[in-house]
Amino acid sequence: MRLPTRLLRRNPGAHKGDFGHVFILAGSSRYSGAAVLSAEAAMRCGAGLVTLGIPKSLNNAVIKIKPKEVMTLPLPQTKEGTLSLAAIKKIKGLIKNIDIVGIGPGLGQDKSTQKLVRKLVSTVNKPMVIDADALNALAGHLNLLLTTYDLRPTTVLTPHPGEMARLLGVRINAVQSRRKDFAQKLAKDYKVGVVLKGHNTIVADSRNLYINKTGNPGMATAGSGDVLTGMIAAFLGQGLDRFNAAKYAVHLHGLAGDLAKKEKTEISLIASDIIDKIPEAIKKCS
Repeated sequence: MRLPTRLLRRNPGAHKGDFGHVFILAGSSRYSGAAVLSAEAAMRCGAGLVTLGIPKSLNNAVIKIKPKEVMTLPLPQTKEGTLSLAAIKKIKGLIKNIDIVGIGPGLGQDKSTQKLVRKLVSTVNKPMVIDADALNALAGHLNLLLTTYDLRPTTVLTPHPGEMARLLGVRINAVQSRRKDFAQKLAKDYKVGVVLKGHNTIVADSRNLYINKTGNPGMATAGSGDVLTGMIAAFLGQGLDRFNAAKYAVHLHGLAGDLAKKEKTEISLIASDIIDKIPEAIKKCS
């Protein structure tokens, strides 16, 4: 698969603002690595700027391990070390200056955090990639996606089968037996882009369907989905529509995983290996 010219050729007079400012709302005291993986993947996929919104107690630790190019926004947190609903004011202050929101990696499922997610989903007018615990916060509240469609027509959901089952109130084995049907149903019913992860990841919106053929079982490892969230957000920030941003990100994510497998083996492959192989995967698609 060849990447679109928009991603491969840059105007000599371009500046970082031309390639999107991605804001990734992620992390908790238990899952700080998820935030860093997502942010680094966004940078490697061409985002002009990346800001990481994290619980304030994580800031000093994250500064030591994040890519130097990634900015952080320390935010109010709960006693459990997750993002608090009280963070909404500070987030809204930043969002007017960003282009894309990625939300979910490592957030945890504290009630205050879930309220924050739902508040942002229902009020933010920026393109949004919703993953992981942000999807869990939307279980039983999917109608928020319809009430905000005119406000934010570009939304991509990236569930694994368990998250898809919770969102739609069905069993996981039902999702796995009818993956294409459920992905298309979620996309059409709620007017979103859908990435149903797993073997032969499915990308769908109301008109299009893509079944991915790259990737391997070694990618079934902690943080792999967080990497994909950052990749999709980066491509949205560079002007691709929701379907193509997701399609190309999924293909590259799998290809990078295949390249990492050759070097590390399936059993030893970890999520950061996927990020390391993104540049090589891009070269192969140029």
